[in-house]
Amino acid sequence: MARWPVPGTIALPEALFDGTVNMPVMHQAVKAFLANQRQGNAATKIRKYVIGGNQKPWKQKGTGRARQGSTRAPQWVGGGTVFGPIPRSYAQYVPRQVRALARKSAFNARARENALLVIDRFDYDAPKTSRLTALLDRLDVTDRKVLILTDGVKPNVFLSGRNLPTVHVL
Repeated sequence: MARWPVPGTIALPEALFDGTVNMPVMHQAVKAFLANQRQGNAATKIRKYVIGGNQKPWKQKGTGRARQGSTRAPQWVGGGTVFGPIPRSYAQYVPRQVRALARKSAFNARARENALLVIDRFDYDAPKTSRLTALLDRLDVTDRKVLILTDGVKPNVFLSGRNLPTVHVL
């Protein structure tokens, strides 16, 4: 393997790295992303969906007991649930330009913290997790979360990093 090149600085594109960090937009994008991950399939049965309970348990008057119309009413064991959860969608729509602004703000926040590393010609001829782990060791980022963005589809880089819990490859 070739020697590691001497680190230096590069000029970041002005269109992407203008230095502004919009925290409310980032918050909106993250909250929408997390909400869109939810399944929303929690469900309980209300009294009309519980099987049984068609017959009145006892007559209306004359027994001394409270009047009851169904054994599937909520006060009965085995009865339906009052105001229980029903399946619903938690999806939140975020416009494309707002998502792009949130992504740009996240890049700017990382650039402001000097937490960006750029590696030129980053590709593997075969998927090897050990090679990617060795690279992360040399960069001293093994104990931090790492996002690897590649120019185009690089399946060997993806396969090398998918088994590492702190590495996410796009």
